[in-house]
Amino acid sequence: MPSESLATKNDVRRPIGRYFTHLHSTRIIRTAVRYLSSGVNVIQRQSERRTHRAPLDAPRRHSRREPRTESSGSSGMKQFARVLRLVFRRRLALACAILSALAVGVLWGGNIGTLYPVVEVAFRGTSLHGWIDLKLEECRQRIAEEHAVLEAAEEAPAGTPESLTPADRQFHEAELARQEALLARYEKLAPWIKAYTPDDPFWDLVLIVGLLLLGTAVKSAAVVANSVIVAWLAYRATFELRQRFFRRTLRLDVNLLDSNGTADLMSRFTHDTEQVRAGIVLLFGKLVREPMKMAVCLTGAAIISWRLLLVALLVVPPAALAIRWLSRMLKRTNRRAMEEMAQLYGVLEETLRSIRVVQAFTTERRESRRFFETGRRYLQMGMKIARYNALSHPLTEMLGMTIISLAILGGAYMVMGPSASHASLSMPSLVLFFALLAGAADPIRKLSDVFVGLQRAAAAAERIYALYDRKPRIRDDRQAVEIPRHHRDLTFENVTFSYQPGRPVLHDVTLRVPFGRTVVIVGPSGCGKSTLASLVPRFADPDSGRVLLDGIPLPKIRLKSLRRQIGLVTQEPTLFDDTVFNNIRYGSPDATEAEVVAAAKKAHAHDFIVNELRDGYATRVGPMGSSLSGGQRQRIALARAILRDPAILILDEATSQIDMESEQLIQDALEEFVQGRTTIIITHRLAAVSLADLIVVMHDGRILDMGSHPELLSRCAFYRRLHAAGPEEFRASA
Repeated sequence: MPSESLATKNDVRRPIGRYFTHLHSTRIIRTAVRYLSSGVNVIQRQSERRTHRAPLDAPRRHSRREPRTESSGSSGMKQFARVLRLVFRRRLALACAILSALAVGVLWGGNIGTLYPVVEVAFRGTSLHGWIDLKLEECRQRIAEEHAVLEAAEEAPAGTPESLTPADRQFHEAELARQEALLARYEKLAPWIKAYTPDDPFWDLVLIVGLLLLGTAVKSAAVVANSVIVAWLAYRATFELRQRFFRRTLRLDVNLLDSNGTADLMSRFTHDTEQVRAGIVLLFGKLVREPMKMAVCLTGAAIISWRLLLVALLVVPPAALAIRWLSRMLKRTNRRAMEEMAQLYGVLEETLRSIRVVQAFTTERRESRRFFETGRRYLQMGMKIARYNALSHPLTEMLGMTIISLAILGGAYMVMGPSASHASLSMPSLVLFFALLAGAADPIRKLSDVFVGLQRAAAAAERIYALYDRKPRIRDDRQAVEIPRHHRDLTFENVTFSYQPGRPVLHDVTLRVPFGRTVVIVGPSGCGKSTLASLVPRFADPDSGRVLLDGIPLPKIRLKSLRRQIGLVTQEPTLFDDTVFNNIRYGSPDATEAEVVAAAKKAHAHDFIVNELRDGYATRVGPMGSSLSGGQRQRIALARAILRDPAILILDEATSQIDMESEQLIQDALEEFVQGRTTIIITHRLAAVSLADLIVVMHDGRILDMGSHPELLSRCAFYRRLHAAGPEEFRASA
């Protein structure tokens, strides 16, 4: 146990000078303050940009850039704390991480502590046996001296040199108590030293070095264990966050996802969640392990001289203010950088998805310029972050040097100043004090990047939960019920709908479709045909009016119960990167192979699947069915709807990419398939009119007329013009 000794001032000055030179040259000094204010980052309050979306039912974004408003900087940390709850569920792993971090801290300080016996014992040429005997003798001598001073003061008349003032008496009594405590410790330690250590300086040094190597090996094993456990915690928490986020995204409104675009979602699922994972690693790795190492070193330094330690830490408040300012700037800049990364994803996705159009219209230069501008904005944000990071290094170096300078001046005053005779430190104690201060500087250096990573993780968590917490407008009513298979009618009552306030797409639409009837909807582009059909599966709800199925308003029907009765085929068929068989069976997982083949035959897809695809039904279609032609994709999508055996079939330009011969075959199949189910067909081809029980003509969001083909020819001038113009003009107007 280090203690004050009777060493002279000259014994101390030389090692102080050497140690100061060493401290001046080491890299550790530069960052001696960063850790001291790392906790400020977690509780900071600052202005921050937040995301405000376009209206949920906006049909298309006019800009991918999200408008921002200022918000409390604590919001990001609150959202990051929600992620940490996923970590806290792994209590055993978390406990192991903390215990391994504690072991690293204790062994780190213990290894530095071996410097004391090396200087105290080996460099003086005495063994541990001789050292303990010397300490016992010194303590007994000091105790005797203090007793003599106090006894002399008791006997001396007041006012004489031997008498003591109350303050002096208190000092000598405290010193006596301290020396008695030290004596008791040395007396307990002496039998162990004499029983288990050699009585030879060289072999004592060998023992100390061996213990140092053993401690280093154990500490290294604890570091490895801590790193692996923390990585597992981070990856596991991020895995659960992605799964929850994905499940929540699947329940969001279709219009919201359309307005935001997939690039923004991809950025949140990939880049932002990766930043959150890195933040968890920092928080439970460095931010637990390194402060424990530092705490052990500072505790040891405080035991040696708490007064000198307090002097050294006088610069902590300015350091905290400086780091708070830096963290505020970094949080804001990181948020903007993430938004620019989302923009970059958007440009990439849009350009690569439309590569045929880009090349056909020779707009490669334009797209390259657009990508360059987006990348340049991200570069600017990155350089701004780099400048703030660069600013932290000279700032922390200056603060660190100030700490060391204050400690050196304080130590010099204690050994050379007026109070040196009462509070001088021995050379080994002072050297160990500075060694512990330097040992605390290494974790501080490693913590220098923690607050940057935590700010980045907080900004990412805020972006993720901004969408995660968004409540879908389309959800089950509390009184929603399961319904039997559709059997009566589908009714639109005075339906008005708009994607943007004040710009309705549907105006007071009223339509009744009896069960088992086929309705064909025609009209010019943008007149609301697809929007009207999208209200049936509740991709959106009308602004006013209502849609009823068998007399029950759709919001009163459970979404799963409603959508299980609907088969949908759109103009742009959606296939998944899976086999043809699984794509047809998508939505009907219990279907047998025979049922899948039968559905493919009805959709006239079986022949090309068997004869043209290399592995038949086991052929993988590629992302979005990229290995198939447009007509092949459309027929597989139609087979999928047929296999579902829906009570309501919605075909939105479903035959637009099929040749005329195949369309006629499909028309024949549909004539049989639409029997016993309600069918809504949106088409630009007159061939579908033959299937119609009712034709609805729409214009500017209103139903212009409805009736059979002969009735409309006789009374609807617009329909007559479409019929007279023929298929090509009909297509242009649809």
